[in-house]
Amino acid sequence: MISQLEVPPIDSCPALPYTIEGLVQVFTSAQRSFFTNVMGQALRIAGQGTPVLVVQFLKGGIGQGYEHPVQLGQHLDWVRCNLPRCITSPEVKDGELIALQALWQHTRTVVTQGKYALVVLDELSLAIEFGLVSETEVLTFLAHRPRQLDVILTGPQMPQSILDMADQITELRRSYAVTGH
Repeated sequence: MISQLEVPPIDSCPALPYTIEGLVQVFTSAQRSFFTNVMGQALRIAGQGTPVLVVQFLKGGIGQGYEHPVQLGQHLDWVRCNLPRCITSPEVKDGELIALQALWQHTRTVVTQGKYALVVLDELSLAIEFGLVSETEVLTFLAHRPRQLDVILTGPQMPQSILDMADQITELRRSYAVTGH
């Protein structure tokens, strides 16, 4: 037996008399990690029929690029940078930098088109720290995004200017609790 959730077209949903302002959420951790709770949130929202975009700036190795998004379900587009490897340091080849900047430009363009209600920018803090994406451009992007758009930024060492702009900050820490057993 196969079941599929059918979601009414966005056009058929009754409009609210006002627009709900989107939030800027930051998920950070001292170590580089995959934020499963962020992906869970993105999948849950997409499963409810809301368009979601997940952009992984420093993950590569699968020859994807923004031209070939992976679609998870009907409403979640997942894009990785068109890189031959994952970026782990500021040292990148010219072609890698071009691919990363093209992905950043694509992200800004599709966001201004208003297609998505949630955009996840994975490891954007590292891209900023490595000097691959401009902190000023990110701040401008956040300030001028569509009013109703929720944005989640992830990565270690998020710049203070972005933390100051965030509506919610979640810091993941490891706890090494000692039990008396």
